[in-house]
Amino acid sequence: MRIMGLDYGSKTIGVAISDSLGWTAQGIETISRQDPGNLIESIKRLKALIDEYEVELIVVGLPKHMNNDLGERVDRTLYFVRRLERELEIRVETFDERLSTVAAERVLTEGKVRKEDHKKYIDKIAASLILQTYLDLKRT
Repeated sequence: MRIMGLDYGSKTIGVAISDSLGWTAQGIETISRQDPGNLIESIKRLKALIDEYEVELIVVGLPKHMNNDLGERVDRTLYFVRRLERELEIRVETFDERLSTVAAERVLTEGKVRKEDHKKYIDKIAASLILQTYLDLKRT
């Protein structure tokens, strides 16, 4: 069973996919959202990836505050989750994503990726970190 991990943001959606055994996550794409208020094109692209990789579950990072409070970003993410469930007819789980972007930034810096290029990779790396953490916790 393949699982898709998503780092949902107002301008982009980072996408990662697990291997068929559910052991490793691989960042595959960053979907640019041309119109942040419109999810139609983003959901179409996700549907194509779900079909291509035969995904059975989606894990979406939930951007809680450090003190565990929920904010406006969580509300927008939960709206996105409901849309995915309804329009793609697939099971969607949320997973705490606190510090995933910080960790992705660290991966890029330690990998000596030029600072100017971080924006190209950060969302799919964050999605990969969210999914890998989810997979690791499900195995234990």
